Amino acid sequence: MAALNELIVAVRGGGDLATGVIQKFFHAGFKVVILETAQPLAIRRTVALCNAVYTQTFQVEDLVAEKVADWTQCEQSWQHGQIPLLIDPEAESLAQLRPAVVVDAILAKKNLGTTPEMAPVTIALGPGFSAPSDCQVVIETMRGHSLGKLITAGSALPNTGIPGVLGGKSAERVIHSPASGVVKHRYPIGTEVTKGEILFYVGQTPVYSPLTGVLRGLIQAGIDIPQGLKCGDVDPRPKAQVDCYAISDKARALGGAALEAALMQLQRVASDVLI
Repeated sequence: MAALNELIVAVRGGGDLATGVIQKFFHAGFKVVILETAQPLAIRRTVALCNAVYTQTFQVEDLVAEKVADWTQCEQSWQHGQIPLLIDPEAESLAQLRPAVVVDAILAKKNLGTTPEMAPVTIALGPGFSAPSDCQVVIETMRGHSLGKLITAGSALPNTGIPGVLGGKSAERVIHSPASGVVKHRYPIGTEVTKGEILFYVGQTPVYSPLTGVLRGLIQAGIDIPQGLKCGDVDPRPKAQVDCYAISDKARALGGAALEAALMQLQRVASDVLI
């Protein structure tokens, strides 16, 4: 029988929550590959492996993602202890990679094409999926008592559109683009900012800080974004309480849940994949 370190796990998405999922599978010894878009829109970029799309390699904690040209280069990345990242939003490389597990961690609040036929084990995070029609296991992503719950029949709770509370603030801490245009930064993530200060520009339009706090999330510079897109996040807590470089508690919880789901389902299909 094959060892776990011979099995491939393909994770659709490399944002901050997906990075928590990737870390758990990486630590468990699986060969992990990230499937991303050509222009990721993550704002918590300092803890999102998808940033390798822009920088070729990117490190979050003990993980190093490496952008590769195609699926044939994945093995070399794995041998070097890195996590290959493919520009493959349609997951076309799955036919060659033949993963044992596919995890949809895009968090798009809708299904962007994941099906149970993609792998012997398919898992999806958050609303927009129903088990078993879209995948074998849906993982609850809403904070609260059910965070990380494994759902094998049914769907996750619907998206409320309300961000989680940090320092007593929720929706007011999140920044949406006031215009369309190319993003130009003024400050890096982690900077202490004050309410009303210009944080960055979208085209010629200044974007102001909604709160005094720490610039916790900021979309990639140099990309063209539409009006209304989520593009920044200010954490109102004191800087000593804000870690912009560590995977979040929520991401770790979801990663643990995804790993648990995969191991449970792999036992069910062991005769098909562990040969």
